Amino acid sequence: MENRLQLRKLNKRDFILLLILLSAALGLLTWFWFGHQEKGAMVEVTVDGELYGTYSLKEEQKVPITSKTSRGGKETVNDLVIADGKADMVQADCPDKLCVRQAAISHVGETIVCLPNRVVVTIIGEEAAEMDVTIH
Repeated sequence: MENRLQLRKLNKRDFILLLILLSAALGLLTWFWFGHQEKGAMVEVTVDGELYGTYSLKEEQKVPITSKTSRGGKETVNDLVIADGKADMVQADCPDKLCVRQAAISHVGETIVCLPNRVVVTIIGEEAAEMDVTIH
């Protein structure tokens, strides 16, 4: 009875099969992660849930984002820089500066959020920028 419960040792063929399966899984994961992400065409900026502006990733520019917050009606400023097909929040007057520490974004669906200033920057594709109507 004791012999049945013992795990058999991996032989050379088992090890090779395991290595092939792991390599295939890693290859699929790499393809999905790097090859499946669509490069964005536009940057959509919303402030307090309302559209502030839509900007092309092809045009290098600095976008100052000003708004009034519910924190005493104080005007806030965030600076978004679009360069080399990426959008990067380079300056913000929020207390924690988490949005400034986020990496630049360039793929559809990626976002930068400045919660204290209620600013959301989202990368969208060409099709999303051409939509006229949104149905809820």
